[in-house]
Amino acid sequence: MSVLFAVTVIGGDRPGIVAGVAHALYDCGCNLEDVSSTILRGHFTMTLIVRGESSAAELEQRLTGATGEMGLIVAVREVEEENIEVVPPTHMLSVYGADKPGIVFRVTDALASAGANITDLNSRVIGDADQPVYALMLEVAWPGAPDGLQETLVPLMDELGVELSVRPVDSDLL
Repeated sequence: MSVLFAVTVIGGDRPGIVAGVAHALYDCGCNLEDVSSTILRGHFTMTLIVRGESSAAELEQRLTGATGEMGLIVAVREVEEENIEVVPPTHMLSVYGADKPGIVFRVTDALASAGANITDLNSRVIGDADQPVYALMLEVAWPGAPDGLQETLVPLMDELGVELSVRPVDSDLL
């Protein structure tokens, strides 16, 4: 009987990690259903939803053995196969401002309080060491009127000293 697993992988970035993990999962008879990966300050991180026949412990052991020389940390857990309604993003939100603690918390808290679901989030410190700028990009499934998202976030602009832009997502491009 096939089972869904959530697999997380993290380690120092280097060429061949994705190929190594994909090969190990292929050798375990797993099908990759959803994958997201990125590099954060030189650390490669990947999260996968895979379908396979083994137990989580067996899959984790085999993946760790197959990728051990890469110095990766691997974790596997079984996830329930539920009929969860997937709501696609309706808006892209960009936030830019002087880097300081609390930007992600305040923006995401305002979104959650308004019933929005964040479907993707990326952030980076850009600029130079003398003037670091925090850039936060979010895909959001907004449940209300289109102009309500901007109205919800405008009070944060002055409070956090950030600029923000909201634009609708073209669902044909997703």
